[in-house]
Amino acid sequence: QVQLVESGGGSVQPGESLTLSCTTSGFRLDYYAIGWFRQAPGKAREGVSCISRSGDSAYCTDSVKGRFTIFRDNAKNTVYLQMNSLKPEDTAVYYCAADLRITIIQNMCTMTEPTHWGQGTQVTVSS
Repeated sequence: QVQLVESGGGSVQPGESLTLSCTTSGFRLDYYAIGWFRQAPGKAREGVSCISRSGDSAYCTDSVKGRFTIFRDNAKNTVYLQMNSLKPEDTAVYYCAADLRITIIQNMCTMTEPTHWGQGTQVTVSS
């Protein structure tokens, strides 16, 4: 069956980096766009970044522009979210998702509601 498993979360100080991994199984990763989302305590879930089947990528929120990078390794069935210069406001549970449609305009991404979700990984940024 379709599975997405996030890993790489943790607790870091402001300014540090983390790289999240989304390892997939049960489907051909190269057939699908992938999105990263996050949900902070008491806040609505928001899109963070997306990557198309062909590797085109974009941000969903200006708050991560220039700090977060999404990339994929289809041979490893994995999509990554590299997060640099982390800020306390990046604290959230991060989810990857598949089977969604993405639209990229001027390096900004919008995503439809995905069909498949991972279980999430916690990222905490605090001094």
